[in-house]
Amino acid sequence: MKLLIKGMVCNRCIFVLAQEFPKLGLELSEIRLGEVILKETDQTVIDKKVIKAMLKKNGFDLFYSKNQKTIDHIKDTVEKGIQQQLYTGNPVKFSALLSNELHKDYDSLSSLFSSSEGCTLERFIISRKIEKVKELLVYTDQSMSEIAYALGYSSPAHLSNQLKKYTGFTSSYYKQIRLDKMTIIQEQSPDDPPS
Repeated sequence: MKLLIKGMVCNRCIFVLAQEFPKLGLELSEIRLGEVILKETDQTVIDKKVIKAMLKKNGFDLFYSKNQKTIDHIKDTVEKGIQQQLYTGNPVKFSALLSNELHKDYDSLSSLFSSSEGCTLERFIISRKIEKVKELLVYTDQSMSEIAYALGYSSPAHLSNQLKKYTGFTSSYYKQIRLDKMTIIQEQSPDDPPS
């Protein structure tokens, strides 16, 4: 992902940002005056609010291209669509949702997204769903069947395959994290009040 940065005027600016991005867990692919290119993997989560705060703290700011507002709107709409699926149980057709919300045809939105973000819009939607699946497995007691149904997957097996493909882990790995957290909580809370 390419970020355009205001305020980068010298090699010291490059040095500062080369130190700061790794602190956010982000790996740099390339950095030069006015531009940072981040390496992205399936596990990379890029939170522009966190990046913006770090930049501001160091005297920089994000420079938005004319398409960035549209890209941000696409990302927000995808998040809303996923939430809508979870709470209504009704499948969301993201191509229709995005076209209606942004008043543009899906193909042009998808093309714009791919050229700007370095991954397809479909892949972004899947990765956001997978992040939600991980969250639900760790923080709720929902089964894979319930999660698959809520997120509009054709079957729990399809969701399991996608989870393994995108994260390298199975649902049992995330369920174990939940059990470990529950065990720690139970060990920390005394059964009987002191007498």
